Amino acid sequence: MDKILKEHFDRFMKRGELPPELQQLNGEVKLFDDEELLKVWRSNFKGIPWTDQKGNLFHGAIDNLLQKGKKLIVLDYKTRGFPLKEDTHEHYQDQMDIYNFLLRKNGYETEDYTYLLFYHPHQVEESGHVCFNTDLVKIKVNIKNAENIFKKALQVLEAEIPAPSEECGFCGWIEECK
Repeated sequence: MDKILKEHFDRFMKRGELPPELQQLNGEVKLFDDEELLKVWRSNFKGIPWTDQKGNLFHGAIDNLLQKGKKLIVLDYKTRGFPLKEDTHEHYQDQMDIYNFLLRKNGYETEDYTYLLFYHPHQVEESGHVCFNTDLVKIKVNIKNAENIFKKALQVLEAEIPAPSEECGFCGWIEECK
C-alpha cells in the first residue's frame, strides 16, 4: 500500500495538482515537488538525518510533504482495516513530532501541524476491487516531545545494562536460548 500510495501522490505532484483525498486543502497547500530530495527522505536507509554535537544520529523516513508558502507540512499515510476511533491519531504523535524536529534541525521551516491521511476499506465490489474511505486528520506538532524522545533514547543507550529480572520476558527468553 505504501508504494502504491506514493506513486499515486507522485502522479498528482508531477501535474501540480492535489489528489482527490486532499481536495479540501486545495488553494491552501501544494504537494512538495523536489522529487530527488523526496526520494531520499522517503528512504528507510537514509531518510531525514540529523546528527547531534556528540555524533549521535537520529533519522526518520517520511511518506510525503505538503508545502504552504516556504513552510513544509508532513503528510503521512496510514492504512487500517476499520474506521478511525476518536483517539486513533494520538498513537502517531511521537512519529509526527520527530519528523518535524528532523526537518527543523535540517534548516527547514515547518508549520505547527501535520496531517495523517487514513485509508480504510468500506466495501468490495463485484469485480473484487476494494473501495476505501479516507479520513484526513490534522494534528498539532510538539517539537519538545521529539527532543525529549531523543534525550531519553540517549540516556538508555548510555546507561549501564541492567541486571536480569525474573519479570522481564526478554531476559527469560535469553536464558532459554543459552
